[in-house]
Amino acid sequence: MSIMNFSVPREIIYGENALDHLAKLKGKKAAIVTGGSSMKRFGFLDKSAALLKKAGIESIIIDGVEPNPSVKTVIEGGKKMAEFEPDWIVAIGGGSALDAAKVMWCFYEHPAIDFTDIITPGSMPSLRNKAKLICIPSTSGTASEITAFSVITDTKNHIKYPIVAADMVPDIAILDPALPACMPPHITANTGMDVFAHAIEAFASTAATSFTDPYAIEALRLVIKYLPRAYADGKDMEARTHMHNASTLAGMAFTNASLGLVHSLAHKIGGEFGVTHGLANAILMPYIIDFNRKYSSKYELAEKRLGVADIAEQVRELNKKLDIPLTFKDCTEVDFNEAKFKKVLDRMSENAHGDPCTLTNPGNPTVADVKMIYEAAYYGKKIS
Repeated sequence: MSIMNFSVPREIIYGENALDHLAKLKGKKAAIVTGGSSMKRFGFLDKSAALLKKAGIESIIIDGVEPNPSVKTVIEGGKKMAEFEPDWIVAIGGGSALDAAKVMWCFYEHPAIDFTDIITPGSMPSLRNKAKLICIPSTSGTASEITAFSVITDTKNHIKYPIVAADMVPDIAILDPALPACMPPHITANTGMDVFAHAIEAFASTAATSFTDPYAIEALRLVIKYLPRAYADGKDMEARTHMHNASTLAGMAFTNASLGLVHSLAHKIGGEFGVTHGLANAILMPYIIDFNRKYSSKYELAEKRLGVADIAEQVRELNKKLDIPLTFKDCTEVDFNEAKFKKVLDRMSENAHGDPCTLTNPGNPTVADVKMIYEAAYYGKKIS
C-alpha cells in the first residue's frame, strides 16, 4: 500500500457560542470574506468584526461572493487583500464564501499567477506566507471549513473547476450552530443532502481508508436521523448541532478520501444550468449508487453498519421528506429545458468524465456511462 495522508485543520472549535473564539486571536488585520446579505442581516458580520476588534484586530469586509463563485470574484478579492495586507482571512457564510476565500488567499499571496495555473491537482503554490485562514460555515453542507477543496466557476465556458490543494485546509474551523439555524428549509435540505453525498462518496471512494471510513459512516448516521428534523424545525438546536457536526465529519472523510461520480456530474450540470450543487447531488445520488454497486461492496457494508436495507432507497426517501424532486426534468429551481439538455449532454458528459472526482469513483466509468447516468437522472430511468 502506498503512503497516505490525513489532513484536517489544526483547530476545530465547535458548539454554541463557538464564534466567540475570534476574540482570542493574535494578529493585526483580518479580511472578512462573505457572500450575500444573510450574514449581515442576521448580525454575524457585525458580531465577527466586534469580536476581532476585541482581540485588537482591524478588519475589512470583502462581500458579494456569488452562489457559484467566479474566477473574476476570486482574483478581485485577492487584489483587495493585497491592498489591506491582512494576517488573518476570516471566511464566514455558505460554502461559496469559504471556497472563494481559499482562492482569494492564493491570489493575495501569489498575485502573479493565473487561474489556469492552479486548476491541476498539485499545482497550488505554498500558502501561509502572509496570512492564515479561518472558516466559519453558515450552512451544514459543503464542509469547506475542513477541506482542501474549492469549487470555482469559469462563467465564460460554463465549467466548474474543483481545485484541490493540501495547503487550502483552513488553520481553524469554527462550528457555531447559531449560524445554520438561520437557514430556510430548502437550503437546509439541499446542504444536508450535500453532506450525505460527501459521506457516501468518501466511503465508496477507491482512496477510502480505515482513517476515513468511521467519519463517513457517522456523518451518514447523523444525516439520516437529524436532517428531517432540522428541515421540519429550523430552531431545533439539537438537530442543527448534529447536522453541523455531520457536515464537518463528512468533510474530514472526503478531503482525505476524495469523492466520485456524484460530484463529477453535479459540478458540470451545475455549470451548465446553474442548479444548486446540493440539489444536483441529491437527484444524482440514487442513480450513481445503483450504477456503482456492481463495482464496490462498500454500499452493502454501509447498509449493514447503518441498519438500512438499501442506501439508494434511503436517499430517495430522504429526498421525498425534504421535497426534493427525484429527476432533473421535475426540478423547478432552474429551467431544465429538454432541448438544451440534449444539446449540451455530450459536452457535459465529456467534462464530467474528466472531472478529478471521477478518478476515485469505483470501477472505471466511461463517457458513455456518464451520459447514461445523466439521462437516467433527467428522465427517471432505471439503472440497469
